[in-house]
Formats: sequence, structure tokens, C-alpha cells
Amino acid sequence: MKVSVKALLGAVALSSFALPAYAETTLTVATVNNGDMITMQKLTDDFTKANPDIKVNWVTLEENDLRQKVTKDISTKGGQYDILTIGTNETPIWGKKGWLVPLTSIDKVDDLLPPIRAGLSVDGKLYASPFYGESSFVMYRKDLFDKAGLKMPEAPTWDFIADAARKLTDRSTGVNGICLRGKAGWGENMAFLDATANSMGARWFDEKWNPQFDTPEWKKTLTFYLDLMKDAGPAGASGNGFSENLALFQSGKCAMWIDATSAGAHVSDPKEAPMVADKVGFALAPDSGLGKRGNWLWSWALGIPAGTKNAAAAEKFIDWATSQHYLELVASQKGWVAVPPGTRTSLYANPEYQKGAPFAKATIDSINSADPNHPTVKPVPYTGVQFVAIPEFQGLGTKVGELFSAALAGQMSADDALKQSQDYVKTQMTKAGYIK
Repeated sequence: MKVSVKALLGAVALSSFALPAYAETTLTVATVNNGDMITMQKLTDDFTKANPDIKVNWVTLEENDLRQKVTKDISTKGGQYDILTIGTNETPIWGKKGWLVPLTSIDKVDDLLPPIRAGLSVDGKLYASPFYGESSFVMYRKDLFDKAGLKMPEAPTWDFIADAARKLTDRSTGVNGICLRGKAGWGENMAFLDATANSMGARWFDEKWNPQFDTPEWKKTLTFYLDLMKDAGPAGASGNGFSENLALFQSGKCAMWIDATSAGAHVSDPKEAPMVADKVGFALAPDSGLGKRGNWLWSWALGIPAGTKNAAAAEKFIDWATSQHYLELVASQKGWVAVPPGTRTSLYANPEYQKGAPFAKATIDSINSADPNHPTVKPVPYTGVQFVAIPEFQGLGTKVGELFSAALAGQMSADDALKQSQDYVKTQMTKAGYIK
């Protein structure tokens, strides 16, 4: 029997459609423009080689923009993203609302640091897996301290920090005694100021949800901060967030910087900070003798919005990005100093990491000392260290952050910023039904 070429080709074509094949899945990941996240993007080939049917598309945003766009997308079920970079504040709130997919296939979940895992869980279910975890601490220039005849205590007070910052400020050489966040945002300047306020006896609300910005403790906190930044901080500080202060410290413009423990790698790595890497020391965040230090607790984590059609592929990626394998991959490519910190118990038991990361001990001590269930000196009806774990906080924290940033820029007094904060928060909490 003769078979035409045309018929043969048709049969081949039909048979090719019958062969089993994986359709390519594209995952869109919304993430923040921090150094650790940029490293993850560069190493994504390790994931896609093992999963050739999955393509990863990145949307990288500045911190405030990320929070705004991710919150809008998930609350409106926009479906723009398959994986979200979210934090310890949003995760349990969104998990309770059913906006996130519970994670069930994360590598060695019992190895996750208990405080970090707890902050990303609801009723024992993990709703986001930590890419890195952090508290906050003091980073300082040991050479400048030696030159000034100063010695940094392992656990300094705010009075010591303020005195040292003023002594270390040298406007003629462009060295600022201290760099602190001033950029408005509930996760930018308010992360620092809320943690500082906790250590100075202030709180957002009393037990009946009445705002407390009209108290002496908040006035002390804000006045201390504004005076210190005026005397020892950089010019234009009201526009400086984490990234801007990191650049200032790396370029030798800050004698001290109080910020996220995750910054430890970025100021200790000679490749990233050749001017200062061998001169940096670390200490716990300051206190004022009231039993609370000014350090926070946070995790940048990866979660899956409930509206995605690619949940299985998304969890596969998250498992890779937050696994022990990924930490070892970063170490092999960039050294142990560059490994995302604050996620796994095994990392802090690893002698190679302890040797390669001079900030390791200060980081784990800071994370373990933060207490989100009892964040303040006086009792409060909320949990969360540098945030209040209620859905309304993003809006409240953003507005108060704008007022405090305006005070730092000299656009209003501390008293005006505090009065407007008190009035605004009271109005919003009354509308939301917290205040009867």
C-alpha cells in the first residue's frame, strides 16, 4: 500500500499532539528592591533548570510601592501576581481572611526560627515562608570610635548613642554621627520610631484602643529623634529609608546606623562595602532602662495569593527560594556573609556561617529578644513590635509616618505632628469601631 508524503506528515503531526507534554507556567513574582531579593533573581536559573516548565517573571519595586500595589491587588482579587513578597504584619491578617494559600510543602519547616515562623502562621498553618528574617541593631565604625576614644557597649543606652553621635559628627569631612530612617512609611520611618517608642515607654494605644500620641512618652521619643537628627544626622534625612542609609554607610558617611539586622551582610561584605567592611562593629539596639530595647521583629517572606491559578508551581518556587539548599547555593556563589539571614536554626549552628558572618550572634540575639506579644512597657491590646497587628494599621502608620517625616524636614513642630497624629488616629479608630 502506498502512503503519500502528505498523509505521512499529517500522521506525524497528529501523533505529536498526542504526546504528553507540560505546558509552560509563568510565575509573576512581586518583590522588594533589597539586595537579597536581587541576588535571588540572579540565581533563579538554578530553579528553572530543575523546573524547565516554569518561567519566572519579576516585578521589583521600592518598599512603599510594593506594599501599596500588593495590598491593592490581593484585596481586590486582581490576580496580577502569583507570588507576593510580604511581611510579618500582613501575613497573619491576610491568612485569617483567606487571601493566602496555606503552605504545606516547605523544606524542613521545623528548622525555621520559632519567632519568625510564628509571625507567619495562623492556627499552626504557615501562610508565607521567610526569605530572610530580621530584628534591628546598631552598626558602627570601630575605627571612628577608637579615634574618638569611645567604646561601644554590647547593649548601649539611648543616652550613650546620642552622646557618641554628637561627638562623632564631623561636618568638615562629611561624616554624620548617626544615620536613621526618615522616609515616610509605616514600614520605613515608623518601623524605627515605633521600636524606639517602645523602649522609651510609649505605645500606640492604651488597653481601650485610645491613641496615645498626646502622652509625655511620645513627646520624649519624637523630640529625642528630631534633636539627634538635627545635630548628628545627614542632610535631607526626611527622604532617607533603608536603601538610602545603606548607601551612606557603605560610602563612609555614617559613624553609626541603627537599622535592620539584614543589613549586616551588606556592610560586612568587602565586595559591597569595600570602604568600611573591615571596620564595622555590631551592638544590640539601645534601651532607656525601662526593660524594652528599641529593636523590631520582621520577615520578608514569600506567599501565594488565593486568586492565583498557579498555586502548585508557586509553592514549588517558594520551597526552592526559602530552602536550606538555597542558602548553600548563595554561600557557594557569594560566600557565607551573603546568605539571607534570620530564617533557619541550622544556619546559626553552622560554624562556617558563624565564621563568615561577623554579625551572626548580634542578629540571632536581637531576633530572640523581640517580643511581639508584649512589645511595650505598659500593657496594650495589640501584638506586633514595630507595627500594630490590625488591618487598619497600614493606613494609620502611613499617615503618622508622613507627619513625623514632615517634622524632620522642618515643615512642622514635634507638638504639631503629635497633635495631628492623635486627632487623625482617634478619628479613624472611632470610624472603625475600636473606640465606642
